[in-house]
Amino acid sequence: MNVEEILATLIAFPSVMGTPNGAIVDWIRDYCQAAGAEVMVLPGPEGDRSNLFVTVGPREGRGYIISGHMDVVPAGEPEWSSDPFVLRREGGRLYGRGTTDMKGFLACALAALPGLAAMNLRQPVHLAFSYDEEAGCRGVPHLLAALPSLCERSLGAIVGEPSRMQPVRAHKGKAAARLEVIGRSGHSSRPDLGLNAVHAMAGVISHAVAYGQSLAGGPLDQNFEPPYSSLQVGVIAGGQAVNIIAGHCTADIEARAVPGVSPASLLEPVKARLFDLRDGGFEVIWHELSSYPALAPAKGSKLAAVLTELTGQEPLTAVSYGTEAGLYQQAGIDAIICGPGEISRAHRPNEYIEISELAACQSMIEDLGARLAA
Repeated sequence: MNVEEILATLIAFPSVMGTPNGAIVDWIRDYCQAAGAEVMVLPGPEGDRSNLFVTVGPREGRGYIISGHMDVVPAGEPEWSSDPFVLRREGGRLYGRGTTDMKGFLACALAALPGLAAMNLRQPVHLAFSYDEEAGCRGVPHLLAALPSLCERSLGAIVGEPSRMQPVRAHKGKAAARLEVIGRSGHSSRPDLGLNAVHAMAGVISHAVAYGQSLAGGPLDQNFEPPYSSLQVGVIAGGQAVNIIAGHCTADIEARAVPGVSPASLLEPVKARLFDLRDGGFEVIWHELSSYPALAPAKGSKLAAVLTELTGQEPLTAVSYGTEAGLYQQAGIDAIICGPGEISRAHRPNEYIEISELAACQSMIEDLGARLAA
């Protein structure tokens, strides 16, 4: 199968984050085993989702990890011009949910696999495919915990998020949480008998917005746009009708942190303000949704030099979106971002990838194999 055929197969699996992924895992497992690779299916604690770890070449050697995620964001936008889970070719572009983020990269790795298997590698190439990255990198920590039993310490991990095939050395970290306020409902004509959860949440949100604005004062890292950490409220829901005292309200918030700042720590002032509501008789709950660290530029990174040679592009210092690369670095593995596509196309209707980008990515992976076979 060529890269386009593989991508069409992967796109046909609606592997939306937070849903069972057994079908796509089984297909990739069977494909890799047919190519002569060693495959480990690593079930997650959810019971219906798994990571995949694939090895080609000698398992005992130190090699490289090609890392990507199998899940995609939902595709319910009405602006899609065709079925988002059926690959559509138009000129030099391939359209479908996940083409850029990031099944295009998975297809390149899988298309390169038979060639890698035929190279008689002296050092291994590993494919590490995770689940629920789009839900806050929930799957890959379980894969990373298993790595010591799966392979020797890696020389580096190439995380194939869309970067126009330009290596990227750093990204921000992120933490997200859901705030829940439970008050007491009743008729709106007697507000003195109720506890309005929306009003209470409004005070917490006002505090969060002001605190988020203060983050512009630093710490600063001029490699990023914006050069400071940030905090925002993305979703709020509560109440039933205008003449009912709102007895329940939730809000989802996120913080994005420059390297050196803990993303979770940025949420602590908001958490404290939420818990202050208990003094007024409200019940409050703090739900941690996700958290992953920033990727910091590694000084003297040999991996960055390797990717410069493979792509012919000097590394970009930093991007503001997040990836699993920070978790690889936290696990002691040199990590870098490099993949086909452009992040601005991701999470949008009519997501696409260019055929030329797939070709460049497959060549990069094959050239990496050639280095390990030389």
